[in-house]
Amino acid sequence: MTDPGWAMKGELVLSCNCTVFCPCVLSLGSHPPTEGYCQTWAGFRIDAGHFGEVDLSGLNLGLIMEIPGYMSRGNWTAGLFIDIRASVYAVKALTRIFTGKAGGTTSLLSILVGKFLGVEQVPITYETRDKTRIFQIPKIIDGAVTPIAGKDRDKDTVITNSEYWIAPEIIVARSDKSKMRAFGRNWNFAGRSAEICKLDWRGP
Repeated sequence: MTDPGWAMKGELVLSCNCTVFCPCVLSLGSHPPTEGYCQTWAGFRIDAGHFGEVDLSGLNLGLIMEIPGYMSRGNWTAGLFIDIRASVYAVKALTRIFTGKAGGTTSLLSILVGKFLGVEQVPITYETRDKTRIFQIPKIIDGAVTPIAGKDRDKDTVITNSEYWIAPEIIVARSDKSKMRAFGRNWNFAGRSAEICKLDWRGP
């Protein structure tokens, strides 16, 4: 059975264990993370989205990933958190999208993720306060990410026209708070690398 067309637009925020800024954005996986391995969580705000006739608009998501070395070599571990407000059909749709099985933007996840930890349906909030993105899943993720200002202090530092699979334009950011406890992991990446991007994904 062929999956229906899908799309989602909104914003995503990502916090990882890299000390300065994630090298994968520019190296496209040909350079290892700054610590030699990657641990990361990402938060998603879907402003408008669908999977066939299933409406995904207004939902929030969380994703955790571990990558043992070069991103391009695979063997990733991933776990997914889906908004408690999502319908049964939306949960099935989002699981297919975030395991790469629905094709399109996320299709490489079906190749690179070797271990999928599963899906949990939980309350998730994604807010913007001034320029800071606040992403929270009670007792699981407590994150606050702020863009890094450029030479013009009123503007963010931005990487544009990149071939990074997540988005062509990346706001360079830093985590003010970044705690994650789930699936037997206990992370704290405060003060480390973060990214903010427009979410504009589609498939198949």
